[in-house]
Amino acid sequence: MKKLFLNCSTYSFICLFLLATSCYEITEDKKIHSENQLEDFQEFYDSELFKDVQLSGVFEDSKTFVDCKPKIGLMKIQTSYRAEKNKKGFDLEEFVLQHFELPENPKTDFESDEKKDMYEHIESLWPVLTRPKDTIQSTSLIPLPYPYVVPGGRFREIYYWDSYFTMLGLKASGKNDLAISMIDNFAFLIDQLGFIPNGNRAYYTGRSQPPFFALMVDEITSNNRSKFTSYLPQMVKEYQFWMQGSKKLTEANPEVKRVVLLEDNIVLNRYYDEYAKARPESFKEDFELVKENNLAKEKAYRNLRAGAESGWDYSSRWFENPQEMKTIQTIDIIPIDLNVLLYFLEIKIAQAYNWNEQLDSADLFLEKADLRKNAINSLLWDEKHQRYADFNFKNNHHTKILSMATAYPLFAKIAPKDKARMVIKQMADSLLLDGGFVSTTIESGQQWDFPNAWAPLQWIGIKALFNYGEHDLGLDVMDRWLSLNEKIYEQTGKMMEKYNVADTSLQAGGGEYPLQDGFGWTNGVAVAMKKILDEKEAMKVD
Repeated sequence: MKKLFLNCSTYSFICLFLLATSCYEITEDKKIHSENQLEDFQEFYDSELFKDVQLSGVFEDSKTFVDCKPKIGLMKIQTSYRAEKNKKGFDLEEFVLQHFELPENPKTDFESDEKKDMYEHIESLWPVLTRPKDTIQSTSLIPLPYPYVVPGGRFREIYYWDSYFTMLGLKASGKNDLAISMIDNFAFLIDQLGFIPNGNRAYYTGRSQPPFFALMVDEITSNNRSKFTSYLPQMVKEYQFWMQGSKKLTEANPEVKRVVLLEDNIVLNRYYDEYAKARPESFKEDFELVKENNLAKEKAYRNLRAGAESGWDYSSRWFENPQEMKTIQTIDIIPIDLNVLLYFLEIKIAQAYNWNEQLDSADLFLEKADLRKNAINSLLWDEKHQRYADFNFKNNHHTKILSMATAYPLFAKIAPKDKARMVIKQMADSLLLDGGFVSTTIESGQQWDFPNAWAPLQWIGIKALFNYGEHDLGLDVMDRWLSLNEKIYEQTGKMMEKYNVADTSLQAGGGEYPLQDGFGWTNGVAVAMKKILDEKEAMKVD
C-alpha cells in the first residue's frame, strides 16, 4: 500500500516541483533535492515520528506540524528519532523544536486601525494576505509561480473554492491583475497535477474542492474572449479529473472514484479522496474518532477526506445520524452543489469551444450539461419536502438535511420557476435568520451547521434570489449579513471566517480549530456586496 501511494503521487509532485523551480534561478542540485524531498514527505506522513508527534499534543493544532520546515533531511531526522526516543530523559517536544522550524505567519504585526471603517480595513488587508510567487523551501508547500491571496490565520496557503469568493472582492476593488494571477496559479496546478488540490500543500493532493475554476474564469475574463478561451484546456482537464472512471461504470460496478452510475444510466458525481488514511493536517482528530468509535479505518478515513473535499468540513449533510460524526457517509451521497458546479463547468467548456468555432465539441458539452441539468431537477429534487436535496445512492433516498446547498440550482439558473418558488420559500422561512442565511437547520456542534453562516453561502443565496426576481429579499439578506460583519468588526477589529447568525451578539464556534480571522472570502464577499449596494444607490441618484 505504501509503495502504491508513492507511485501514484510522487511523480506528479516531482513534475510540479520541477516546473515550479524553472520559474527561479536554481541549480540542478536543488532540482534533484526536490525529487528526494517529495518522496521524503510522503513517507514521513506514514512514519512513527509523525504519528507520535501528532498524537502527543506537542502542538495544539494538528496543522502546525505539517507546515513546519525540517532543518535537515526528513530521513535523517527519523533516524535520529529512532536512536534517541528510548533514551532516559528524552523529550519529544524538545526533539521536534531542535529539528524543525515552526511555520511563520507573515506580517503578524499588522494591527487594525480603529479610525478605518470595515471596508477601508479590508482594502488595507489585501497586501497583508497577498503572497508573492513562492520561493523554493524545504516544506510541504507546493510552490506557485504567481502572487496569490491566502485566507488568513492558520491558512498560510492558497485554497481552491475560497479563492473564487476572494476574487469577487479583488474584482470589485479593481485588482483584476491579482485575480488573473490566482487563476493562472490554478491553471498551473491543473497542468501539472491534472486537477486543483484542496490547497497548495503536499498533504492536500488526495483531493480537490468544489470546482469553481470555470466560475473564476467566467467572472474575471468573460469580457475578453481570447483570455477566456485560453483556459479551455485546463477546464477540460479538470472535467476529466471529476469524470475519471466514468467509462468503467457498470450495474455491477456503479461507483468509481468521483462518478456514480444511477437509474436510467444517469451519471452524477460525489466527493471522494484518493487515500484512505488519516489526514496529515488533522491526524489526531481523525485517528481518535476512528479509534474511540471502533470504526472501519479505511472507510471512515475516506469519508472524512471526502467531507474535506466538499469544503463543508464538517456538516450534518454528511452524517447518517445528524448528531454523530461517527456516522459520516460522504462517499454515499450525491451532493447538490457539486453537480451544479459541474453543470456550470460543462456549459463554460461548451462556450469556449463555441467561441473557438469548434461546434461539434461545443454541442457535445451542451448535451452533457443538459443531461446533468435534467438529472438535478429530477433525481436531486425532493418532491415530498419541496426542495433540492442531497441523495444517498446507497439507500436510494434523499437525505433529510435542509441546507443552503438547496440554493445552488437557482444560483446556476437551472431551476424551473415552480421549483424555484418552493426553494425560495424554504430559504426565507427556515434558513434566513437575523444575520443572514444559516448553513443548515441542524445544531450538531459542527462548524457548517446551525447557528453558523459563511460568506460564500450568502453570495450563493443572494444571487439565487436575484436570478428569480426576488431582489428586495436579496438586498435584505445582504443588509443583514453586512450589518453583522460590521458589528463584529467594531467589536473585534477583525473579519471572521464564519459568523453566528442566530444570535448576532455571539461569535461562531464549532470545528476542529479556533475561530480564524483574516479572512479572504469574507473580505471578498463584503466588498462585492458593497459595490452592488453603491451601484444601486447611484442609480437612485441618477
